[in-house]
Amino acid sequence: MKKALVGSALGLVALGAQAQSNVTLYGIVDTGIGYQNSATTLSAVGSAKPSAGGASQVKMINGIWAGSRFGLKGSEDLGGGTKAIFQLEQGFNSATGAQGVSGLAFNRQAWVGMSNGAFGTLTAGRQYTSYYTLLSPYSPTTWLTGAYGAHPGDIDSLDTLYRANNSLVYTSPSFGGLTVSGSYSLGGNAGSFAAGQVWSVAAQYLNGPIGIAAGIQRIDNAGIATRTPAAVNWNSAMSNNGAEPAVSAINNGFQTAAKQQRIAVTGGYAFNSQWDVSFAYSNVQYAAGSGSFFHDTQIWNTGGAVLHWKPITPLDLAAGYSYTRATSSNGIASTAAYNQFNLSQYYSLSKRTGLYALEAYQRASGQTLAGDGRTIIDATASVGDGQNGAPSSSRSQIAVGVGIIHKF
Repeated sequence: MKKALVGSALGLVALGAQAQSNVTLYGIVDTGIGYQNSATTLSAVGSAKPSAGGASQVKMINGIWAGSRFGLKGSEDLGGGTKAIFQLEQGFNSATGAQGVSGLAFNRQAWVGMSNGAFGTLTAGRQYTSYYTLLSPYSPTTWLTGAYGAHPGDIDSLDTLYRANNSLVYTSPSFGGLTVSGSYSLGGNAGSFAAGQVWSVAAQYLNGPIGIAAGIQRIDNAGIATRTPAAVNWNSAMSNNGAEPAVSAINNGFQTAAKQQRIAVTGGYAFNSQWDVSFAYSNVQYAAGSGSFFHDTQIWNTGGAVLHWKPITPLDLAAGYSYTRATSSNGIASTAAYNQFNLSQYYSLSKRTGLYALEAYQRASGQTLAGDGRTIIDATASVGDGQNGAPSSSRSQIAVGVGIIHKF
């Protein structure tokens, strides 16, 4: 009888422990068809052979509305309001089945940490920086997508392209609507503690229909790699901390920067259940160092807004505009500027499945640097960040996409 009672008690304890833990499998599959005119390759921009590109193309595109992925996330109640938490997330190409990033099993996120309602959350691993996490709710990518709606080339890292390895991220609880967060990514480079480091701080305030966020993010690339023109970019030079600032026709000539800094403010206002508006402003600086091929700090200022309208329950519509302008530097008299216009339509077939259509147009003007970091060329268009590897061979670019997305 005692053995039976003991066995029953142990069973109840095991069931109690199991009930305090949970693991969720989730994912997104997003596939569409995209069209863009005047497509070329990033390496051909500014080349002496314009015939290297410039043709229109229609292709199957993965993750236009949201990157295809699957992941695991979970928590365990440790008592006293404290939980152990984790998340593992793998991106993949739903058109081909390939990994999102070759060689990375969980390229999107891989972290573990602790959370407490009174003290906040601390996590460690590969993850988004505080700058992105707190500013992203009002990013143009929310309704216009990153592929077509990110600010040109995602110059200000307000889309999900950017993640950093070896990161510690602390986020506070909300105090009367105010949340603050700070992140630090260790560079891990021998002989220099600062080389390769990434740090950011951000704050977000929510009060009913109003929200606003501000943040700064700084990346140190000094002394990490021996650079050669158009051969070493940030993705390879910063292999230790895994930082992935997007490379596009907008910043291609400034890849050899010693430091990058981004300061941004985003916000929004919900007029009612049908209408809301969001805005974003950013200041991005690429500073030259001893190993850089350009010599003056390059600065881009971007401002944009998105109007979102939900006329009927299953339908969401949005329109956006952004303007990006570079400052005068590196012998460029006529500085580059980019006007971008976006439209999006999303129709919910259910809570998990939807159909979408996207349209975008960008017009570039002025001049910038070619991929060698020295040659002055005419600026070319590159819509959002989905065309980073296939910018326009001319001043203008049109991109259109339709697709289906399912969440599980």
